[in-house]
Order: sequence, then C-alpha cells, then structure tokens
Amino acid sequence: MATIGMGDIKKNVRLIIGEVPYKVVEFQHVKPGKGAAFVRMKVKSFLNGKVVEKTVHAGDKFEVPEITYKTMQYLYDDGESFQFMDQDTYEQMSLSYEQCDDASKWFKDGINVDIIFYKGNAISVTAPEVMELVITDTPPNFKGDTSSGSRKPATLETGAVVQVPYHVLEGDTIKVNTVDCEYLEKVK
Repeated sequence: MATIGMGDIKKNVRLIIGEVPYKVVEFQHVKPGKGAAFVRMKVKSFLNGKVVEKTVHAGDKFEVPEITYKTMQYLYDDGESFQFMDQDTYEQMSLSYEQCDDASKWFKDGINVDIIFYKGNAISVTAPEVMELVITDTPPNFKGDTSSGSRKPATLETGAVVQVPYHVLEGDTIKVNTVDCEYLEKVK
C-alpha cells in the first residue's frame, strides 16, 4: 500500500489514521520561529462523516486507503435504511441512516449517487455535487425586500433547507450545490 508524508498533504488527499480512512478537508503548513515545521489539518472520516483536527510532523507517514466509488440509483427509504440499486446488475443494497448521514437530505427517488467502498464494504454515500430541486416552502416576499445579498430560508422537495435570494418563490426550481448546501441559481 502506498504511503504519504507531511509534504504530500493537500486538500482531498485520502489517508488512513488508526485503521479509519479519512479525506483532508483543510490544511495549513506551519513554520514556527523555533522548532520544526508541521502541518495542522482537518480530516473527514469516510465511515461516519465526523471532522477531526490532526497535527502532522516531519517523520509521520500515512497509508493511502484503497477506496472505490460505484454509481447506484437511490430507490427509497424503507423506514430502517436506504435502498439502492446497481444499474448494471439490478442488485439491491441497503445502507443505514448513519452511513448515509449528510447525503440523505439530498435523496430524491431515482437519482444516481456514488456509493463509497473500502475493503469491499460500502461505507458511505455522496450525492451529486449539483442538483436541480423544487422549493416546497419559503416565506412570501414583502414590499421592500430588495436589498442585495439578503437571503431567506427555503425548504426543498428533499427536505433540505438552503438560503435563497428574496426573488425566489415557492414552486420555483433552483440549482443547489450539495457539498456546501448553497443556492447557485434559479432554473429558467
């Protein structure tokens, strides 16, 4: 298995810390006036989605996890887990609510998601980075709500809530960045 050191740490690099696969979300190279340089990083677990801070020193080495992605179709929530289908073999797979965590607020019948596999086992799910969704609930506009940059909450058809500009109304279809949970634009 390949290994990486302190100099190889960058955003989105995958590494194993104590048998758990992580992805680097943030990092900062620090050169103190006294002592050796080190890297302070935030890593997100592929197993439970938790973000932790770690400090890496010059001699530290990490193994690179062999993670594979498989695109599958989201079918439904059976009350205990989420059901997915392999579009090539038509085999179905279920993943627990904990495994799907943040991605589950973007699940819509029939969408394709990436299932993440580690050591042959499905461990997590990622929703498409950009989705078009319909707004099911948002407060009405009031005269004078025109200040630029102002936002209001909007509930989407999947149950997720994002901040949208005042001109966006209930029933509109919008593009959303699912990674940052942000409104991108109104769909014409």
